Amino acid sequence: MSCCATGLAVEGMKDDEILLASRAIGDGLRQSDLSVPSIHCGGCIQKIERALAGLPGVEMARVNLSTRRVSVQWRDDARPPPLIETLHKIGYQAHLDDSVVGRDGAAPPDLIRALAVAAFASMNIMLLSASVWSGADPATRDLFHWISALIALPTLAYSGRIFFVSAWAALRRGHTNMDVPISIGVLLAFGLSLYETVHGGQHAYFDASVSLLFFLLIGRTLDHMMRERARTAVNGLARLAPRGALVLQPDGAKIYAPLKDIAPGMTILLAAGERVPVDARVVEGRSELDCSLVSGESVPQPASPGADIRAGMLNVAAPLTLVATASASDSLLAEMTRMMEAAESGRSSYRRIADRAARLYAPVVHLAALATFIGWMIATGDAHRAITVAIAVLIITCPCALGLAVPMVQVMAARRLFERGVMMKDGGALERLAEIDSVVFDKTGTLTRGEPSLIEDPSVDDEALAIAGALGSLSRHPYSLALATAARRLARPGPMATDVSEHPGDGVEACIDGSLYRLGRPDWAASPSLVDQHAQTILARDGKMLAGFRFAESLRPGAREMLKEWMAQGTPVEILSGDRAEPVRRLADALETPYTASVTPKEKAERIAALVAAGRKPLMVGDGLNDAPALAAAHASMAPASAADVGRNAADFVFLHDDLRAVPQTWRIARSAAALVRQNMILAVAYNAIALPVAILGHVTPLIAALAMSASSLLVIANALRLGGERVLKTEAFAGAMAGSPPPAAERAA
Repeated sequence: MSCCATGLAVEGMKDDEILLASRAIGDGLRQSDLSVPSIHCGGCIQKIERALAGLPGVEMARVNLSTRRVSVQWRDDARPPPLIETLHKIGYQAHLDDSVVGRDGAAPPDLIRALAVAAFASMNIMLLSASVWSGADPATRDLFHWISALIALPTLAYSGRIFFVSAWAALRRGHTNMDVPISIGVLLAFGLSLYETVHGGQHAYFDASVSLLFFLLIGRTLDHMMRERARTAVNGLARLAPRGALVLQPDGAKIYAPLKDIAPGMTILLAAGERVPVDARVVEGRSELDCSLVSGESVPQPASPGADIRAGMLNVAAPLTLVATASASDSLLAEMTRMMEAAESGRSSYRRIADRAARLYAPVVHLAALATFIGWMIATGDAHRAITVAIAVLIITCPCALGLAVPMVQVMAARRLFERGVMMKDGGALERLAEIDSVVFDKTGTLTRGEPSLIEDPSVDDEALAIAGALGSLSRHPYSLALATAARRLARPGPMATDVSEHPGDGVEACIDGSLYRLGRPDWAASPSLVDQHAQTILARDGKMLAGFRFAESLRPGAREMLKEWMAQGTPVEILSGDRAEPVRRLADALETPYTASVTPKEKAERIAALVAAGRKPLMVGDGLNDAPALAAAHASMAPASAADVGRNAADFVFLHDDLRAVPQTWRIARSAAALVRQNMILAVAYNAIALPVAILGHVTPLIAALAMSASSLLVIANALRLGGERVLKTEAFAGAMAGSPPPAAERAA
């Protein structure tokens, strides 16, 4: 085979690998996830996204700094784009990432070892420098400078390679990154110091070059640790996913299959104490499931044949036989993980400003350092002084603080929200939510649970309710389930039923103690002349009505408190529902909220569009398929975890618990995050505005420059760590003062 043919075969193999590792996401698009271990800063993000977005067929490329992964969406009507080759050309090694959940983001051992070496070297060199500063004679000074050089050289070679390798990879391909000026500054400081040592000069900056490495490595290590801390939620989800499952083969054999090999249609044997590996349906066995991850329900829920269960639920009682309904990558657990990772890498207007600043950083700083050198040479003619000041300029203007200003706040916000049972899809949604000034709610499944509950009736005795509950437990009808739930509260055993049969659309019948009992539609269960016309379901014995039952939707927990909170703040709230006018009116009157009933999905979206056209920024909270257009049209949107898949995909936020107080709580965290982003941007810009002229004027040594640069990064990270639920209102007030705007309450009052 010729070389050309071999190359084509390899290229085709890569195309096949990209295609097989990708997944369809709809609208003719596929998504590929790549692992790029060398991503470490905002400049890397901007360079990678720009290179991949320019490939034919690529619709979107998004980098996740925390996981060092790149998600690329590309058109499915052509060959897969050369993703890995393109990244290699711009200096980044990459490989396909087919993991379902996030990987460990802890600081790698090489980084820890490099930090340890730099710390040991800087301490010893600083001790020698202190002796020189204290007035050592020239011979002792020269000896200490040589000893410092002998310590600094291997330290730069070992610890500095973290930056040198990245800088060289960029330069040899005609690019720059933030490690280029760092490397130039460190090497120039070392070179100048070595020159002074050889010529017996009075000053050497080995301490500055090694200490600069030490502080830069501290910042990079803290950055890794910070992201790992913020990614606790994703790592927790990863731990919830089992490594695999026991799969029953068609020939009756049992094998343990890895999670990624489980496909829809496979039969899974789930033992008690194990978590559900993928979304599935129960086909055999009865048990109870801990659904707290999925729904926030603390009471174990029953699982019986026909029940649909989600990945991440814990089987707590007895073995179950399941049939997988989704692969691991399409399960609810994987969806939640992707939402968390999308939240960490979400783009926003502030983030884009930081990216542009990082892109301009290298040429601007190089020009500033060159201009400083030329200016000092013209002014003094002292090359030593000019080089020293130029080195300080290179070091002190590192934009680490600007690069961390937004992403650190966003990953902290994602973590805070997850701790409160809310999943965020991207950082831009966080900004939009902070700006909302009106709220629109769907009714069924959003303000209410979407499930009927029995209205208590004193005329129904406990015995009739126990019989109705026993028959109701044999059916999946919502009214039957509501009766079964109400009967369980009686704490009395139900009667034994035989010859049970269910009549779809009518009800359930069974024999109890020789009598025929029916539970269902009034005109089917008993003679029409003997039926309570107000009952929605009746229990009858031998054609005679024993009890009538009525049902109503139950409110979600926290619904009243949540609406009162919005109204107390002066935020307009309304209900948009596709349900009939009567049940919507009853609910709206009880909640004292304006409403519109019997609206179509198109009318819901048109109402949201009308609010936007009027200058409002509405938050839409809904759960159904009919809410998806409105969720997409709103300024920001939320959906419960129980929402339809389309509704969850259209929403910016998904809350896992039943309690609706998660909605205003999420808004408060969004306001707090927006405030901290503004503060971080101001801190980063103020630092550079002050540091650059001070360094150009020659008032900063390379050592002080290293200390100042590291301190600015730590300040931004520490400010992001302040994000928390209890300090929200205080932080908002501070943000309003900094932005020259009134606090939220005053804004709403106006």
